[in-house]
Amino acid sequence: MVGDLDQRALAAAGAVAAAHGLAQDEAIVIYSGSNVLVHLRPAPVVAHVMTGTVALHDDPSRWLEREISVLEFLAPSDLAVAPSPLIAPGPHHHNGLWMTFSEWIPDVETATHLDDAHRLGRALRDLHDELRPFEGDLGNLDALREDIQRLHGQLRPADAQEADAISSLRARLDALQEVVFESTLPTQALHGDVSLSNLLHTPQRLIWNDFEDTFRGPVHWDLASYVSSLRTRGASSSFVREMLNAYRWDDEQELAPFIAAQDVYDEIWQMYDRQRRRCHEPPSQAKPLSDL
Repeated sequence: MVGDLDQRALAAAGAVAAAHGLAQDEAIVIYSGSNVLVHLRPAPVVAHVMTGTVALHDDPSRWLEREISVLEFLAPSDLAVAPSPLIAPGPHHHNGLWMTFSEWIPDVETATHLDDAHRLGRALRDLHDELRPFEGDLGNLDALREDIQRLHGQLRPADAQEADAISSLRARLDALQEVVFESTLPTQALHGDVSLSNLLHTPQRLIWNDFEDTFRGPVHWDLASYVSSLRTRGASSSFVREMLNAYRWDDEQELAPFIAAQDVYDEIWQMYDRQRRRCHEPPSQAKPLSDL
């Protein structure tokens, strides 16, 4: 069951922490979704344990090494959550689970913040400006396309309707091959998964979190992700426009194909995640999957 996975993540994070001499006898799960976050209390350390998203990458260790390298690069800027100084940040592997360790950020506000479009736009602009000189190893758009196709290949339809939906998703993804994944636009290091959920609000500052999907690509990708996240949270068109103005972005239409690509990616992920959770239901509730 999903709760069992939380317990596995909690136990694995605790075991790695203990092996490195970190006292954490009050550790708790603070988030459980596509991944599991464990606060290793009383230490100000968070373990980010890959659970669902491990399916996205052919080599989880390499992706997590890239995340750590980007976070270490950003640490002096205070724009992002920093790797923990109390334990080797990783990546670590224990009992079949990959994880990294970062600093605990206190006083994070949980409410959705749509009150300052200018501040949100500047937050992403500042992040991109800081990331631009980064020259470390990162994947590119072609590697991202392969990850999405790999995830699509793991979908298993439960019925004919779902089989049709899976075929439609692949057709939509293929249609965006040239304009997005073979784009010749300038590239730089990106966050890779920009959303309000990955932007922590504290009374003092905004802090970017979760760089697991960092890669090198056009800034269009991050901006498209941001726009989609704002719209999902109910932002008006004028709010989105104000955010883009603060970022200093003129033509919203340039983002359209990248938004379309992320819509397909998200729908593939949501279907995969539903199937993953369905497989973890108790036997009396689980629905059989068939290779139609």
